[in-house]
Amino acid sequence: MTAPPWFPAFKIAIYSLLAANLALYVLLGRPSEIVDAAAWLVLLVLFEIETAHGGRLTARQRQIIHVLRLAAAAGVLAAAVGYLLESEWLDAANAWLWLAVVALLEVEVRAAEAVERRRETFLIAAVALYSALLMLVPVWLWRGEWLDAWDATLWLAAFFAIELNVLGYAAQS
Repeated sequence: MTAPPWFPAFKIAIYSLLAANLALYVLLGRPSEIVDAAAWLVLLVLFEIETAHGGRLTARQRQIIHVLRLAAAAGVLAAAVGYLLESEWLDAANAWLWLAVVALLEVEVRAAEAVERRRETFLIAAVALYSALLMLVPVWLWRGEWLDAWDATLWLAAFFAIELNVLGYAAQS
């Protein structure tokens, strides 16, 4: 597949905004939000490296990426549990939905042939998860939680880029 001409600039803009987003959480967020934002950013960068450049990575580099991704996933999981302990139900729902998205992406990346045989099932699951995540944005806006609404929108855009990588746009970007 050929990437749209705007795709590389889009990815650079998203990653720049995510770095600024992390800085906002460091300044304004609760500890669980800071861990969450940092761990997700690391996880996203690792997904980007693997989905965009996976064919050029050595076995050792892939192994390092998997170890780092496991550590980042532990941070994400710790933040998700933290939201439950803090009774931050909307943040918890968001975190657990994103964990399901990552699980789906892992299957798409690791078992591409099996996924291709059940493409429609995976597409329905992805649409359901992303739709549920998108529905949280107006809830945060209604509650006056602008940073959380911004964060959710930004992360949806970031994972749009990852999904395009999985679909094969990476070779062009």
